[in-house]
Amino acid sequence: MVLDGLFVALADPTRRAVIRRLGCGRASVGDLARDAPMTLPSFMKHVRMLESNGLIHTTKSGRVRTCELNRERLALVEDWLAQQRRIWTDRTDRLERFVTHPEENK
Repeated sequence: MVLDGLFVALADPTRRAVIRRLGCGRASVGDLARDAPMTLPSFMKHVRMLESNGLIHTTKSGRVRTCELNRERLALVEDWLAQQRRIWTDRTDRLERFVTHPEENK
């Protein structure tokens, strides 16, 4: 399932930090890696994971690889979360009515 890969990619704090940063606009891998507490080859594994799950696109110009957020792909996660929010809101609303208005439950 597509969502499984997206959630696996988003499970890591380094990858979430990349997504958060790219939400502000495009950035080079070097700029993104600057704050990561790891070597560039290790950081590139995170970039490849995000790219293979379609969360980011990368382009290379000379020696500079630039990353850009794929907002449409990220919207799949947002849509799933919105659906789950609606389900749980409905459930908690029913529970609240059950608890606060017991006379209606007979």
